[in-house]
Amino acid sequence: MMQRNSLALAAALALVLLFSNASAQLAEGPAARTIRTAKAEVTALAVSPKGDHLLVGLNKGAEIYDIVSGKKLLSLPYNEDGGTTVYYAAFNDNGEYVVLIGHTGKRVVYDVKTGKPEPSLIQHRWVPDPRAVKAMGLDMGNSLVDRFYQQAQATHGDYTVRTGRNGVVEFVRDDKVTRKLEFPENKDQHHRAPLLFWEEWFITGTDDGRVMFYKLL
Repeated sequence: MMQRNSLALAAALALVLLFSNASAQLAEGPAARTIRTAKAEVTALAVSPKGDHLLVGLNKGAEIYDIVSGKKLLSLPYNEDGGTTVYYAAFNDNGEYVVLIGHTGKRVVYDVKTGKPEPSLIQHRWVPDPRAVKAMGLDMGNSLVDRFYQQAQATHGDYTVRTGRNGVVEFVRDDKVTRKLEFPENKDQHHRAPLLFWEEWFITGTDDGRVMFYKLL
């Protein structure tokens, strides 16, 4: 009986150690899947409330994809004072509308069903107000050369995930980097990869238009 209990205890301990080692990596293996957008820098990411659509902010507007098939559903133009980069993108609570915000804080709302911009923001109280937008670092005083990355750091459980030069992504736990994702294809050293946790996935993007899905352990 004692031998059986010892074996059971050893097996349980092995499972704990295995889980602990696996958790240290957080995102498992190489990217499980990739959605290829237009050849543009991926700057922001958001998933619709129903989990069926992926909103991708780019340095050339934004695009909406079917998150399962990867099929592009909509292209959403964006322009403010000559700048076309979307630094913040989000769905409303029911996923019928999206908001895009650029370097000066200009807010544009699109109807997902029609793909057309809304003529007014008055009825869209869910959209961040000017004060909230300014707190993000998006302000009328910014120039086209200013860069802002609202998703440069994220947390998941005990982990902090951060992005650095050339879009490198680091998973940090207890002040130690446990895993690093590097994308040699990135050409822009200033690119900061957007960071998004959604259900069992970690999602990020490159400066050549790829959205990468990593399976979470």
